[in-house]
Amino acid sequence: MARIHPTAIVDPAARLDDSVTVGPFSMIGPNVRIGADTEIGPHCVIDGHTTIGRGNRFFPSCSIGAEPQDKKYAGEPTRLEIGDGNTIRECCTINTGTVQDAGATRLGNDNWIMAYVHVAHDCQLGSHIILANGTQLAGHVHIGDHVFLGGMTGVHQFVKIGAHAMTSVHSTLLQDLPPFVTSSGSPARAVGINVEGLKRRGFTPAQISGLRAAYKTLYRQGLTLDEARAALQARRAEDPELDAPLSTLLAFLDTATRGIVR
Repeated sequence: MARIHPTAIVDPAARLDDSVTVGPFSMIGPNVRIGADTEIGPHCVIDGHTTIGRGNRFFPSCSIGAEPQDKKYAGEPTRLEIGDGNTIRECCTINTGTVQDAGATRLGNDNWIMAYVHVAHDCQLGSHIILANGTQLAGHVHIGDHVFLGGMTGVHQFVKIGAHAMTSVHSTLLQDLPPFVTSSGSPARAVGINVEGLKRRGFTPAQISGLRAAYKTLYRQGLTLDEARAALQARRAEDPELDAPLSTLLAFLDTATRGIVR
């Protein structure tokens, strides 16, 4: 049976694995499903149509699965889906989706969400992401795997952030940030590629060198986006070792909807 503190309130209809821990003064709503070995700290509220996987940790005073902060929301049974092994630190807020989008907000696996982060309705987050303290995501934001957003980063609604991208502290993203690119400033500007992150994740020296060259093609040669895309496609065809990273970059550029951070 789940270990529930006597001061916690868990709706009888909620479904908690027997290994779940619920701390003092927390509240769990009727449509919540929580997987094995997940720990809910004190003073947390988990509500809405929320599904949480295995091995997650929620620190004190989180609000998880509350209604979206969208004036169009009319009480529809939209969802929040959280994967496995995530760490959600103090005072984070993660809202359910809206029917105007996918109907669900989603977090993947092994994400590290630091204190006071807000993840708004319909955000789609991959895995192995770090959102530093105070990061604020507006609605409909998409973030790829292995992204790091520096403290107090603000992300405009509908912005997409590609895998392995990075921002500095106090960045403001108003446009899409391509994979592998680092940015800084308010509004954010591209400043290079995430070399250290790529090294840590096993990218080869040749791949990193190729991505440096791709960055120059995209940002430093005065090309239009279409011209840069054509040059990157030619480079990918010439070098099999760059096929995977350049395919990731090109696929992102093909779907960018807000223009890219310059």
